[in-house]
Parts: sequence; structure tokens; C-alpha cells
Amino acid sequence: MSKSWIMPAVLAGLAAFAVAAIGGTLTDLGPWYQALEKPDWNPPAFVFPIVWTTVFGFAVISFTTAWWKATSTKVADTLIGLFAANSFLNITWSLLFFRIQRPDWAFWELTLLWLSIAVLIVYCWRVSKLASLVLLPYLAWVTIAGALNWQIVQLNAPFG
Repeated sequence: MSKSWIMPAVLAGLAAFAVAAIGGTLTDLGPWYQALEKPDWNPPAFVFPIVWTTVFGFAVISFTTAWWKATSTKVADTLIGLFAANSFLNITWSLLFFRIQRPDWAFWELTLLWLSIAVLIVYCWRVSKLASLVLLPYLAWVTIAGALNWQIVQLNAPFG
């Protein structure tokens, strides 16, 4: 019996939408954020939703491809766990940075998010090269976000 990729793609798409929606709800670009000093190279606000939408689209492709190529239930379950952990870390960053207003804590949490992406890339490589490669823009974007986060910490510390 062959497995279909349609249901995992739909579920991954819904999960990505949920992560984006929760992260978006936690993101507050109000007075506190506007008052933060930011580096000159800070991207304009319209860039962030475009890049995140693209990154989440690639994550859906990655998960669906890797799940479809998974050779066992254990591999598929591990993929689900790794992507779920990554989603949790993604949401947690928005919570720490915007809601709790702790860019310093958010930076250290972002290192865990970055590592979770690296783990996903390595794990997916064993299952599907394509699933791994489409995560590289995500890693690149979080690297840029990390540098931006660090600069904001340096320009505005101390917090709390």
C-alpha cells in the first residue's frame, strides 16, 4: 500500500499557518518596539512577513517530502517531533522578544531555534536531500534574525 503525501501536506500547511498566526499575534510593533534602537541594516517591516511566509512554505515542502520518503514509522515520528519542537521554539522567540520584551532572553532562545533548524537539516538529509536543502533559507534567515536580535540587545541593554 502506498502512502499519500496529500494529508501530511495539508496538516503541515495548517501547522505552519498556526505557528505563523500565533507568532503574528505575539508580535507587537507598538511603542516599545518602535522606541528600540535598531541597526542601520534593519530590514523594512514589510520584508518580515514576506520572508516568513516563504520560509514556512519551504518548511511545509521539507516536512511533506521527508515524511513521504520516511522508511519507517520511527523516522516519520521523529520528523513530527523535530518539526514540532522547532515550531515551539519559533513561537517562544516571539513571546520573549515582543510580549515579555526581553530581546536578551530571546537572543539566547534563538540560538536553540537555530540549532533546531540545523538538526532538522541534518536529519532530513538522511531521508531526502530536497527536504534538507529547502530548509537552508530558513537557517539563513534565522541567522540574519539572530544578528539583528544581537544588535538590538547591544544597542538597548539592559532589559528588565
